[in-house]
Parts: sequence; structure tokens; C-alpha cells
Amino acid sequence: MSFRVAVATLAALALGLAACGKSDDAAGGPEASASPIAKVAPPAGQAWADKIAVTPEGGWLMGNPEAPIKLVEYGALSCSHCAEFSEAGFTKLRDDYVNSGRVSYELRLFMLNALDIPAALLATCGAPETVIPLSEQYWEWQPNMFTNLQSAGEAQLQAAGSLPPAQRFGAIAQLAGMSAFFAERGIAADQAAGCLADVNKATALSNATQAASEKGVTGTPWFFVNGKDVGTQTWATLEPMLQNAGAR
Repeated sequence: MSFRVAVATLAALALGLAACGKSDDAAGGPEASASPIAKVAPPAGQAWADKIAVTPEGGWLMGNPEAPIKLVEYGALSCSHCAEFSEAGFTKLRDDYVNSGRVSYELRLFMLNALDIPAALLATCGAPETVIPLSEQYWEWQPNMFTNLQSAGEAQLQAAGSLPPAQRFGAIAQLAGMSAFFAERGIAADQAAGCLADVNKATALSNATQAASEKGVTGTPWFFVNGKDVGTQTWATLEPMLQNAGAR
């Protein structure tokens, strides 16, 4: 199908390192905690899920920075399995686990293909505390991206992919409807244009993905629990791991 060929052409312009939802190398969960871990009260007048900070590893951490259970997700904004995980589990992860103070959640954006670069540039264009909420909203909206790209057609996709990087990501964002999506959520056109033209940041995102891939991340969503690589998981398989670690 020509649409898939065009998207594959765009993917070749990025890393193309991984697969969405690849799970053959997934490891088991963390060792069981002997007893449940007590909940940790947030600062007065706040909820733990309201606390979001940039991490030294280039991720965005939601929750208690000293939480005894640390969950890290490598997620790609173009990945349908990431969208499925978000739909099935994010609300419960946030409300029942992160807000308990026992679990922190860190999102590290992963570039599966050239669609992820403009999406990530826009998702990170505002304040740090907006990155996780915008990513979750983007995963809900994601089917529209594919509909818009299919409507654009092969010729426009190939033309966008052939532009210099400083123009390429803006052109892809327009065709995919990304620019309109983020504009509706507070990322103004001029602000978005500047972020989409930031080739250094795009390179940094690609380099971070390369580094993660070299450490064994081969698909998305890919998880670590307390530093242990548990591979790709669904919410149905990940939640018992959090409980096993003491969030019960």
C-alpha cells in the first residue's frame, strides 16, 4: 500500500531502530516485596501526580521522587501499543499508584521513526509539567494522525521527507495534524515552529534513542521496574509487577 511505503520512507530518515510492541525478549518482574509498602503522604495541598520534573536521563518523572518503586517507560508517540497501554492503564497508574507515593512514573520518549521526532519536539515544547499530560492526550488522539497522513497521500509525504531537517519536521507535523493538535493545547504557532526547527534537539532525541537501544530497549512500550528491565508489557501484566514490588 502506497501510504505504508511513504511512511517507511519517512522512517528511513530517522533511526528505524525498534518495533512497536516487540516482546520476545521481555524479562520477568522484580523480586517480591515481603510486605506491602506503606503509602507516602504528599506535600500539604498537593497530589503526587501533580509533581513532574525533568530527570538527568532526559525523561519526565511524575510523583514522589523518593518513591520506593520506580517505574520507567520508554514510549513512542507513534506507537499503537503505547496508546493501548495509555488507554488501559494510565489513569489507574496515576490515581492508584503514583498518588499513593509508593510508585514514581518516568516517561522517556523513544523515536521509533520520523513521525516521532516532530511529535516529541511539540510535546516537549512547553513547560516540563505538560509533557506527560500532552503525551497521554496524544496517544488518545493518535488514530487521527494516521488518518491525516493517509489523506495527505504518498506524494506529499515523500516531499516532506525530502526537505532539510529544519523544514522537514514542520512539514510532517502539518500533514499529520500534529501542529493543530498541539495548538489546541496551548502550543502557539510561532512557538511550535521554533521547536520544530530545532535540529539540535531532534538530534539529541535520536541520540537518546540510540543509547537506549544499545542498552537493550528494542520495542515500545518498554519498562523498567526499580532498574530491572521487564521489557514490553501490557497494563494487565505490568500492574501485578508493581503489586509484587510492594504497591499492594
